[in-house]
Amino acid sequence: MSKARLIITAVVVEGRSQAEVARAYGVFKGWVSKLLARYRIEGEAAFEPRSRRPKTSPTALAPDTVDLILQLRKELTGQGLDTGPETIAWHLAHHHQRTVSRATISRYLTRHGLVTPTPAKRPRSSYIRFPAALPNETWQADFTHYRLTDEAGTGTDTEVLTWLDDCSRYALHVTCWKRVTGPIVVNTFRRATAAHGTPASTLTDNGMVCTTRLSGGRGGRNALEHELRRLHITQKNATPNHPTTCGKVERFQQTMKKWLRAQPDQPATLPRLQALIDHFTHAYNHQRPHRSLPHRATPAAIYTTLPKALPAHSRDTDTHTRVRHDRIDQSGLVTLRVSGRLHHIGVGRTHAQTSVILLVDDLHVRIVNATTGELLRDLTIDPTRDYQPQHPTNTTKPPNP
Repeated sequence: MSKARLIITAVVVEGRSQAEVARAYGVFKGWVSKLLARYRIEGEAAFEPRSRRPKTSPTALAPDTVDLILQLRKELTGQGLDTGPETIAWHLAHHHQRTVSRATISRYLTRHGLVTPTPAKRPRSSYIRFPAALPNETWQADFTHYRLTDEAGTGTDTEVLTWLDDCSRYALHVTCWKRVTGPIVVNTFRRATAAHGTPASTLTDNGMVCTTRLSGGRGGRNALEHELRRLHITQKNATPNHPTTCGKVERFQQTMKKWLRAQPDQPATLPRLQALIDHFTHAYNHQRPHRSLPHRATPAAIYTTLPKALPAHSRDTDTHTRVRHDRIDQSGLVTLRVSGRLHHIGVGRTHAQTSVILLVDDLHVRIVNATTGELLRDLTIDPTRDYQPQHPTNTTKPPNP
């Protein structure tokens, strides 16, 4: 029996005074009066548990913001794009100038029944990540299947071949074919290198179009292996039965196929499918925030701002190059240590608290916005000075009046 029921029984049935009952049960007399008033109005319902939710929530999201979250979820789902809380938060910040935390968005999505619990998923902390440090350090390649749709509702199978940069997730070259062959792989690789430079290494699965190392030595090297050897490019292949090794390109293909299936007009021909792939690739590279990249940047922002890695025979070992991630402080400065000495570099108060990437090549430093890829400053460090001003030519102070 609940304590409230005991108190009311003692007063109403036993006829004891409220003060006596309050002393006996160790409660305030005012609470006993409140229970009695509730019992006279509600009867037996007065014994039911009461919600402790406050009548007002000053920090709750505004109704229009909640509606906007639900609208973004619906629109992104209809377009076949990622609809997670992080993506919705990025759209709110960049397109609607509203800052909402990932946890808050997740809570409202769950409250409206838009989240399907998946307790069997592994936590992110259990995955071992091995991204390349620079663009063109490693290119991943793989192909997947997609079925065309004709007027009768049936169609033929096609194969979509993808070359993807490991560091930035930038889709370098994505094409569709009736069937991917060895010559097609070599031809698409050459077109990708013509547009984006030569990578230091490649990473593929063990398909015969990519390698013959598991074929028992029959036929020697294939065309791609000859091309990589000629360019001094390191060839890496995934261990058999370990598909997560090429997980970045496979995840890209999963995202692409989800977007393709969501299109109202399904392609019936290869040219139509290629047009849709080109449209998706442009949006993926330049418009869509990537959850695996720093500050949810786009792949193009990372790929175009960082220095490109080169094959082993093309590297210059006489220079000291490095990449640093930092944040500009409130006074518009960012620090960099050169030859054991700390230097303060002026960028400007307008960029305070901006996350930046410092591309350091000996004394030459470029500072770029980590999210947009905008070049904020390009300078050569003066080793004799601690502070590196924004206008190094104006180094002399005007005379005192």
